[in-house]
Amino acid sequence: MLCIEELINLDPFQRLPQDRLEWVCDRAQTVELPAGEVLLHEGDPGRGLFILVKGKIKLTRRTEGVEIPIGQHEAPSFFGEIPVLTDEPVPVTMRALTDCNLYEIKAEDFRKLLHECRDFERMVFRIMERRLRGLESFIRGREKMAALGTLAAGLAHELNNPASALVRTLGEMPAAILELQRMNLVYGQRNVEEAHTQDWLRLRDQGYDVILNNRLDPVTLSDREAVLLDWLEDYGVKQAWKLAEPLAEGGIEVEALDQMMERWRNDNTELREMGLHWLSLSFEVMSMIKHGLRGAERISELVQAMKSYSYLDQGIQQEVNIHQGLEDTLRLFAHKFKYGIQVQRNYDQHLPKIIAYGSELNQVWTNLIDNAIDAMDGKGLLEITTWHCDRFAHIDIIDSGSGIPPEIQTRIFEPFFTTKSVGRGSGLGLETVRRIVENRHHGTLSFESQLGRTCFTICLPLPNP
Repeated sequence: MLCIEELINLDPFQRLPQDRLEWVCDRAQTVELPAGEVLLHEGDPGRGLFILVKGKIKLTRRTEGVEIPIGQHEAPSFFGEIPVLTDEPVPVTMRALTDCNLYEIKAEDFRKLLHECRDFERMVFRIMERRLRGLESFIRGREKMAALGTLAAGLAHELNNPASALVRTLGEMPAAILELQRMNLVYGQRNVEEAHTQDWLRLRDQGYDVILNNRLDPVTLSDREAVLLDWLEDYGVKQAWKLAEPLAEGGIEVEALDQMMERWRNDNTELREMGLHWLSLSFEVMSMIKHGLRGAERISELVQAMKSYSYLDQGIQQEVNIHQGLEDTLRLFAHKFKYGIQVQRNYDQHLPKIIAYGSELNQVWTNLIDNAIDAMDGKGLLEITTWHCDRFAHIDIIDSGSGIPPEIQTRIFEPFFTTKSVGRGSGLGLETVRRIVENRHHGTLSFESQLGRTCFTICLPLPNP
């Protein structure tokens, strides 16, 4: 049985009169918890107030499938008041580190004590507030790391394709360049007249222009490739299909090949076909350079987006281009849009810049866009609209997802409230958005939701003219 001496080791219970202490001891139920056993799992309904008189209890919270330690209770201590007083599920998993002796006070008895003794109530609420702040601070840190991890994974995914293409291109180019040099040397040994050589160079340069400026549409390219393949096979080129595609990409006509190759048809050396191979390989090298440059530009864009997103090397507050922040965030989520999400932008091109905490504002876009993607389950329309009036910038983030059920709409900005399964949502995403918009930027946040359309509207003050 719980004794008064054990009870008054805890500050709040020192505020209770003797008769109430005796009443608590009479009603407390003994709980024996061997080392390694779980007292409560994260997400369980609240049971009551626990008084730990011997042992240590480890606290963990599940994040992305991993149990993360966030603290411990060591005797003498009490815990369990948060779910009892908030009527929310248990926010952490409690597991015995050592053999533990506890006493449990039923929820209704605990609430009765609070109502009867105001000093006890005040002390309990102070301790609960401190614990909630600590839990919230920890989860915010974990959320930021998780968001960074998500964006880093997306960035790595997006970087992989252009980086792989660039490596592949650079790997193929040395052999191609060496072969071109060899053909140039062989051709030069024949002392061909300058006019014919200039015709080859002119044809090559025209092809470069076609390749670099994308002057051929896919249908024309396909038709031309088929015609060139027939011509090359008639000419007797082995594996003619290897030459047909690059020649088509360079915009080569069969009439030009007839003219250029006429003098070589009866040549019994490699020069009979070498002009065709030289032209084809020249176009291949130029295509490699073009695709490699495109990959390098894509890598540069993604790195710049990440740098801009995080506002590296800038002050805490700065002039912020809202559209740039939205675009940087969308780029980092691009890997999630590829399989069925369409993005529609309706930007006010005259929207002024605002003075803001850039990285925090990008956290708002990240949370809202990520929620929208989840709500659409990977398929639907994400619409972003901006406009300004009455000295406020307005940003609408709209998704065509499942909507927010009416019965929980009044609670979605509450700390720790989440509809996601344990380990998937902390319940701080929308609370963070509200805090950044309203407290940090003195703006407003509102939403409307029904099946098939949820719209979050952020209003941010514009600088004085």
